Amino acid sequence: MNKFLNAICAGAVAALCASSANAETLRLLTWGGYAPDEVIALFEKKYPDIDVEVTFSNNEEMVAKLRATGGAGFDLAQPSVSRIKAAQSEYGIYKPIDISKIDASVIEPVLMDSVKKYATIDGELYSFPHQWGTQGLIVDVSKAPDLKGWTDLCDPKYSGRVSMRLKRGVLLGMAFDMGMNPFDAYDDPAAYQAILDKLEAKLIDCKKNVKAYWTGGDMLSNLMLSGEVVASDAWDSTAFKLYSQNPNIRFVPTRTGALAWIDTFTLPAKGKADDAAYKWINFVNQPEIVTMISKSSGAISAVKGGKELMPDAAREAVNLAFDDAAIANLKVMPSVPAGLEDMEGKVLDRIKAASD
Repeated sequence: MNKFLNAICAGAVAALCASSANAETLRLLTWGGYAPDEVIALFEKKYPDIDVEVTFSNNEEMVAKLRATGGAGFDLAQPSVSRIKAAQSEYGIYKPIDISKIDASVIEPVLMDSVKKYATIDGELYSFPHQWGTQGLIVDVSKAPDLKGWTDLCDPKYSGRVSMRLKRGVLLGMAFDMGMNPFDAYDDPAAYQAILDKLEAKLIDCKKNVKAYWTGGDMLSNLMLSGEVVASDAWDSTAFKLYSQNPNIRFVPTRTGALAWIDTFTLPAKGKADDAAYKWINFVNQPEIVTMISKSSGAISAVKGGKELMPDAAREAVNLAFDDAAIANLKVMPSVPAGLEDMEGKVLDRIKAASD
């Protein structure tokens, strides 16, 4: 009898070990909020032969980690689309996506088209859209109902009542509102410098309107909630947060289109679990999972109807900001060529140093 029981136990242990040995690990390199524990648990329940191992990171660290290993150590990464072409061309850290293994029909067309535009290299697609967000204007519509564009921040009637963040976003937004397309000049340093010269003059002249240049989200929030300023450039997530405290404070995508980032799914060059990666991508694009991730991250899913799948607390603010026309008008930020950010930095320093 004991021999019989021992044989059964030994067989059970062997089966358990075999199951564990056969389990595949999906090593995910992603942003905080994009892989909440409850989503991982549901995925592993559906695919018990796959274990998910998460490393949280950001754009710079993702590229650095993959560069250091030649694209090894992870099976699925989530850099922004602006970090694909340059990194791949210089370091060869990614491999093409097999779009036939992903249900691309669920993705918002403008976002899919943007990723194809900025993440296609030598005819092969390297990324797939996942989450997006924007930079535009935050406006107290009860005090500045007609403020719709970046240059409106410089209107004399708002003298001393606006804020800005002296970073590249304000340069790009102002350029579009002044009738220039900075992205078209990315590959022509002389043409880009000509744009920067016009922006420098405009923003120095605009300094008399600026109550304070904000440097962090808390500072901007305090300026808006106190009524010290009526408008500023801002990330949409800040505006959505403040809307819950004052429904007159809203995000305005601007008449020329909000500046958009898209975080992607991208396969590292030496990843070992491509099939598991494709399963994860399709899994997280299901409506109920989309809502769970948006609640965790605060970002909007790239799936069609992603706005409606936002958590209740954010959905109203998002829908007030983005109708279909606003989404179609997004200005998705491409990769920045080497040297341009240095050029921008010098201009921003001169604006900051200039007297009103």
